[in-house]
Amino acid sequence: MSVRAGKFLSLAGGVCNASRKDANFQEFFTQIMNDGMHGLCFSAYDEGQKPGDIISEDKIRRRMKIIQPHTKWIRSFSCIEGNELIPKIAKEFGLKTLVGAWLGKEAEMNTKEMEGLIQLASDGFVDIAAVGNKVLYRNDMSEEALLDAIYHVKEAIPDIPVGYVDAYYEFTERPAITEACDVILANCYPFWESCHADYALLYMKEMFFQAVSAGGGDKHVIITETGWPSEGEDYKGALPSKENALKYFINTQLWSKQENIEMFYFTSFDESWKVGAEGDVGAYWGVWDKDENLKY
Repeated sequence: MSVRAGKFLSLAGGVCNASRKDANFQEFFTQIMNDGMHGLCFSAYDEGQKPGDIISEDKIRRRMKIIQPHTKWIRSFSCIEGNELIPKIAKEFGLKTLVGAWLGKEAEMNTKEMEGLIQLASDGFVDIAAVGNKVLYRNDMSEEALLDAIYHVKEAIPDIPVGYVDAYYEFTERPAITEACDVILANCYPFWESCHADYALLYMKEMFFQAVSAGGGDKHVIITETGWPSEGEDYKGALPSKENALKYFINTQLWSKQENIEMFYFTSFDESWKVGAEGDVGAYWGVWDKDENLKY
């Protein structure tokens, strides 16, 4: 299937099949950006900042203004330390919000996050609520404690869809978590499973449909994160590069639109602090660079 035949790349088998010399990647990318994405993960830390630092309202507004023409939804990851301003400002810009409470090992902080999420939802700033992000993957909480948290938030905001974000396979391995979720919020990263870039979209589709299967086909599934780094060391055969990142972006956006799949691309802006957890590739997942310039 092609978009605007004669101008853009085509999809065959789910990957870009045009040769490099024939592919007008820039034109294709520009068209997608002009048409707009379903969703973007929102990043707002200044150079030198990291989670735990306070995010300024001015920074949020500046970056929201940059991405607003290109997306319908934003996803935020926390409800404290300035992050609570993200969904409020997003609503001013006419965007829908997937708002997360960041849960971890500290019970007191978890309570603050959940209280913040409940308050934001009660005030009308939350369209979908996410209770926790990769908590099970990081072994920060037991499944029982996470279930208590999910049900606590569900009870407090019964009119808002509530889910939990984790790798797609966790919803197969944790049926009680899947049952607790109104919506399955699945992260799908072919890169982190050492997939060659040429087969990345095909593999991402498999990840998505595994999450669909985990929900019995009845639960709504949203891809809450997927992306490809534009720089850094290769990961067991998965090669970061500007070309691979651009192809992956194009193909995932095309597929999600063709199949009406709700997808949040990771991420909006490069953030240097991510190198601590992910190595040098961690700093290069953005559609925009750390200086807020569009990469492609």
